Amino acid sequence: MSHTIKHKSKLVGRVRRIKGQLEAVERALESEIGCADVLMLVASVRGAINGLTAELLEDHIRHHVVDPAREKDPEKAQGAADLIDVVRTYLK
Repeated sequence: MSHTIKHKSKLVGRVRRIKGQLEAVERALESEIGCADVLMLVASVRGAINGLTAELLEDHIRHHVVDPAREKDPEKAQGAADLIDVVRTYLK
């Protein structure tokens, strides 16, 4: 079973919330609200997309590269943990 399938309902829920945020941006543009308000909505969408991306990348690293919790080689385990931390920080 793929790790994305195992967490399917959680991931689909996040995508649906992002879809709702994008629809809010569309409504804001259609109603011609101020650009600062539209930019705030877009920033929230970006944050949500980055959060989803970080979660998917972390799962990918843990399932297809190295899971730091299961790796016997301490250097590889630390390297994987560091990579996960960098991904989280970069996409924050």
